Amino acid sequence: MIPITEYAGRDVAVFGLGRTGLSAAKALKAGGARVHAWDDNEDTRRQAEAAGLTLSDINKRDWQTFAALVLSPGIPYKFPQPHRIVRMAEMTGVPVVGDMELFARAVQSLPERGRPKIVGITGTNGKSTTTAVIGHILKQAGRDARIGGNIGTGVLDLAALHANAIYVLELSSYQLDLVKSLHCNVAVLLNISPDHLERHGGMEGYQSAKMRIFQNQTERDTAVVGFDDVITQSIAIGLAARGPARVVQASSSYALGRGVSAVDGRLYDSNSGNAAFVGNLAECAALPGRHNHQNAAAAYAACRALGLDPQTIMEGLRTFPGLAHRMERVGEIEGVRFINDSKATNAQAAEQALKSYNNIYWIAGGVPKSDGIGPLTPHFPRINKAYLIGEAEEAFTAALKGKVPTQGCGTLENAVKAAFRDAKNSGIDNPVILLSPACASFDQFRDFEHRGDAFRSIVEAMMPTELRELA
Repeated sequence: MIPITEYAGRDVAVFGLGRTGLSAAKALKAGGARVHAWDDNEDTRRQAEAAGLTLSDINKRDWQTFAALVLSPGIPYKFPQPHRIVRMAEMTGVPVVGDMELFARAVQSLPERGRPKIVGITGTNGKSTTTAVIGHILKQAGRDARIGGNIGTGVLDLAALHANAIYVLELSSYQLDLVKSLHCNVAVLLNISPDHLERHGGMEGYQSAKMRIFQNQTERDTAVVGFDDVITQSIAIGLAARGPARVVQASSSYALGRGVSAVDGRLYDSNSGNAAFVGNLAECAALPGRHNHQNAAAAYAACRALGLDPQTIMEGLRTFPGLAHRMERVGEIEGVRFINDSKATNAQAAEQALKSYNNIYWIAGGVPKSDGIGPLTPHFPRINKAYLIGEAEEAFTAALKGKVPTQGCGTLENAVKAAFRDAKNSGIDNPVILLSPACASFDQFRDFEHRGDAFRSIVEAMMPTELRELA
């Protein structure tokens, strides 16, 4: 845990007691603050109490006494409209901060020589994989890498600050909305496509939130920017022109004159002006497909910026074991493979999985995003049948009509069982049941991890005992 001493002896409100809020409340308490923690959801409050947190209904407190409101990233800050708790803070002049801002201030409070390095990773898609890959490479190289943020462990639950540590942090747009002080020694922006637009007031606000990852960089820092979509191409060129950070482009579509390229699965480093072959990404079993090759290129660029040599990085890429919930193979029953891609919460993310398989029995649905599944139309021929769940069931049925056979299933369990029955009886070689929802999970699950874990449990329950023991 990273104790937050900034508010020692003062009253601090914490609203939203999921993983992030819990870690913030504990870190503030450890640093000597008087913590007033609350959540509107009764079940969440009960879980927080079970985790050892004392609750305090901030709706009934005198807000003039609060030094700050620590807001969980899932709570609307500005759009579509500020949450009533945010409005209350604004009316009483109470500053609103997030856990990442608390972490950033704690780092900045240290003498410069005593500060750890920070690698921040963001983007619409691929940020979890890239974060995990960078962390894995650094650990394999013997570095003290601490991985968290929007992935796995909340940032304030990571091991205490140390000058030799490297914090490798996945940063969501929600978290970036609440940071002012974060200084990334290496900042990675992979891509930008429409997502969470309702929470940022449109595409301009969403892009602006992502750009905050670069806001405190200096000439000693490195900005790694994906070069495979029009928006990030423009960002890369703009950052390079105005500085101050050194900009390294990363691409799996273009052979870059300067940057890191992974064209046709072959990784090249051309930062010196000459393209030096690094390695063949076909040897990296857990990083299949063009999208993962861009992730690998960005991870390579970040690790080079931290001083690792090319072959050490390549060995880390080869040994990366893969990421849970991202094209994760969870089992095989009677020749039918089950792939957990629950992390695909929008069409762009689901596209990567659909491009990677044939003879797909596709499980999709949940809370739909604004662009629906229209962008996936070119990949519909790969889908034998779609099994639709959650709030998106009706809309996705209409979108697939006349293009892909569909079955409304309501729940994930119904969908898995129906897909397995059809795949098993199809007579097709190597059918794949693919959970790649192209939707958020919040209609039926806490988050994408809960959804992916549920999928795995359903599959394991269907396995014969001997297979279950091997899974």
